[in-house]
Amino acid sequence: MAELGRMNRLAVVRHCDFGLLLDGGAMGEILLPKRYVPETWTPGGWIEVFLYRDSEDRPVATTLRPRAMVGDFALLRVRETGRMGAFLDWGLPKDLLVPFREQRIPMVEGQSYLVHLYLDRVSGRIVASSKLDKFLRASRRFFKEGEAVGLVVWQRTDLGYKCIIENEREGMLFHNEVFRPLERGQQLEGFIKQVRPDGYIDLCLMKPGYAKVTDLTSTILDRLRENGGFLPLTDKTAPEEIHALFGVSKKTYKKAVGALYKKRRIVVGENGVRLVRPQERPAVRQPGRGRG
Repeated sequence: MAELGRMNRLAVVRHCDFGLLLDGGAMGEILLPKRYVPETWTPGGWIEVFLYRDSEDRPVATTLRPRAMVGDFALLRVRETGRMGAFLDWGLPKDLLVPFREQRIPMVEGQSYLVHLYLDRVSGRIVASSKLDKFLRASRRFFKEGEAVGLVVWQRTDLGYKCIIENEREGMLFHNEVFRPLERGQQLEGFIKQVRPDGYIDLCLMKPGYAKVTDLTSTILDRLRENGGFLPLTDKTAPEEIHALFGVSKKTYKKAVGALYKKRRIVVGENGVRLVRPQERPAVRQPGRGRG
């Protein structure tokens, strides 16, 4: 079924003077204007398009992909303001409206705001809102600890960064879990660190628990092999240098080094870490038969 505000794969019904008419199901035939018609098309063939409403409120298709779709949270710039509200640049010829009633604070031309895109039930149009809280309260989706999730950075607080999880829930990425600058509206991958009894969610950027140490040991071994079996990293190496190399805290790095040392995969010296070659590893003693 064709959906407004989303990418759709629709069949070509026929050609007309203005472009192609696509099968929109319950919406009827939908025009793909001539300027968006691909060079190769066939009657009955399929074309991937984005659906929205034109200035006369008719469904229309485009092969352009907007910067955000219905259900998404995105940082978008105000192109202009008018008597109906603010109009955002979302990558399509027709700008995206944020009605005055949906502006958390009055929007200013040229500034960027984090907004949520949705279908207005009354008008049927795609609009946006900067009142984000109300779109996060309704979700009842269950997230499990350790689950990989998509994040959008919402705002910085004294505790860390409030993030939007999978366009559905709010979570907190505490400062001690962040080792690089983050910007409002930035999209990144993270993990569910903890789901609290009160429903609040703690986030992290590396796999929580020992799983991230296990992944890091493989990364360290790969980096050692790439550098001739040696890395000049010691206890005195700055945390910033550790993070630049591996994207983790110095504490996590030291846990991974400790795990590799216990397995006799590396040697830790005053000048750095050295890879133990296979021929240098202690031979595993095979159990022998006792003499009778």
